[in-house]
Parts: sequence; structure tokens; C-alpha cells
Amino acid sequence: MQAILLGIFAAFFFAAAFIFNRSMELSGGSWIWSGSLRYFFMVPFLLLLVLMRKNLSHLLSVMKENIWSWILWSSVGFGLFYAPLCFASSFAPGWLIAGTWQMTIISGSLLAPFFYEIIQTSQGPLKMRGKIPIKGLFMSMIILVGIALIQVEQANQFSPKDVLFGIIPVIVASFAYPLGNRKMMEVSGGRLDTYQRVLGMTLASLPFWLVLSVFGISSTGMPSLNQVGQSIIVAISSGVIATILFFNATDRVRGNMQQLAAVEATQSMEVLFTVLGEMVLLSSPLPSLLSWVGMFVIMIGMVLHSYLSHATGSAAKQKVSA
Repeated sequence: MQAILLGIFAAFFFAAAFIFNRSMELSGGSWIWSGSLRYFFMVPFLLLLVLMRKNLSHLLSVMKENIWSWILWSSVGFGLFYAPLCFASSFAPGWLIAGTWQMTIISGSLLAPFFYEIIQTSQGPLKMRGKIPIKGLFMSMIILVGIALIQVEQANQFSPKDVLFGIIPVIVASFAYPLGNRKMMEVSGGRLDTYQRVLGMTLASLPFWLVLSVFGISSTGMPSLNQVGQSIIVAISSGVIATILFFNATDRVRGNMQQLAAVEATQSMEVLFTVLGEMVLLSSPLPSLLSWVGMFVIMIGMVLHSYLSHATGSAAKQKVSA
């Protein structure tokens, strides 16, 4: 339950990215700088946290062991996750992106066969290839039905181009984020705490963001002071606080794909927080009754998903122990 609560708090702070990315886009900022500046500004905050805990040398030592894997999977988990989300903000409002982003609930479950679960048996830990949690996937579909209800009325207001470029990049991001996160958990092998792993992935993803920044300078010029200021807010809220909370939650259930899928399902709360945030900060109109029904369905689906994952996980452990 602690992992679920951490996931919900993470969703609250993650919502800042959707809201402020849309705000920066509406004020004329480039999606390239919305993505790059977030990770540039994350470095000093994370570095300070790790230095205060006196864990920097250990992190660098672990990274040196397999630096190319760090760069590859950090670029996937952070680069191919956040750059497409920022690109999509050029074509769709935050609520639509946040809603489509909930595909990560399905994406995370579909990735299960590519990883191994650690199951404790009477003979010791047993390494088994993960299986797609079919029942949990069904509960995830309930969440997506709720998200569809939120979007159905407003999606008709956008052109096919806006829908295409506002949705497909987010679907790509929905696979990249859990894939990069889980691969880095394998590479680090439980030797790093959450702060170290987030800093390590941020540092390892910098080549990706530097290349994108060079492209940004040549195509759109330097960012405005307004965009720099909003990027700092996103870096602290979504980049540091939310990422640490979410990674801490996934670390707590590492090795159990069913409970891991449940933690990732908590991110469905982002769409609720984004809707409310856009109403307050961007003066977005009040959602319709159908949208509120959709939000309620999302919450019901999340509770059922969490309950089923815990029940199934406990039953599986009892069966293996027997």
C-alpha cells in the first residue's frame, strides 16, 4: 500500500509537466527547450541530494561498470519518454496528453515477458520470466475506459493532424518510460538507492539532451526567460520530486511484475490532477458531467487493479511456498 500511495503523490507532481509544457507552448516556447531544460536543471538538485547522502562516488563506480547500458537505457527511459511528450504538447492540450499517457498502464503490463521475476521459494530465490497479468490488464482497460470518457467530447474539436501528432508520440513515450526504468533496475541490480538511480539516469541521458539542444539552437534559437523559469518549476516538481517518488515506489515492488503494474497504474491519477491544474492555472473550462464520470471510473479501476494485484501476488507466493 505504501508503494501505491507514493505512486499517487508522484502522479500529482508529474501533472506539473503536462500543465506547464502546454503553458510554455501557448506562450511561444519550443518543445525542444521544454524537454532539454528540465533535465539540465534536474542535475544540480539531484547532485546536491546525492552529495548530502555521501553516495556520489558509489554511483559513479557502478555507472563505470556498464556505462553504455546506462546511456542507452537512460536515453530510452528519459529521452524517448519526455521528448515525445513535449513534442505532443505542440498539438494537444495537457489533459489530452495526460489522458493518452495512461497507455503506460497497458504498455507496462505488455513488457512483462521481457523481464524476470524473483520469487522466494523453500529452496531459495527463483528467477522466472514475467507473464502478462491478464486480470490486471482487464482492470487497466477499465481505467482506459474512464480516460476515454474524459476525452470523447473534447477530442472532436481537434483536426486529424493534431490528433495524430498529439497521440502517437505519447504512445511511444508510454513504452519508453517503463522499459527504460525497468532495464535500469536490472543494470543497477539493487545496488543504488532511488536518489542515485535518478541522478545516474539524468547524467547518462545528457548526451541525448545536448544533441537535441544543438538542434534547438539552430532551428528556434535560445529559450526565453519565461520558458527558463517554467522549466525550473517542472524540473523540481516533475523531474526531481515526482521521479524520486515514482522510482521509490517501483523499487519497493521490484521483482514482482503484478505489483509493479499496479504502481504504474497509479499514474492514471495524472489526468485528474492535470484537468484541475489547467482549470486553475490556464483558465480551462469546467469538465462536463461525462468527464467527471470518467474520472470516477478511473479511480474505481485503479482501486480494483491495486486490490487484484495484491491478492494475486499473495496467492502466487503461497502456491510457490507450498
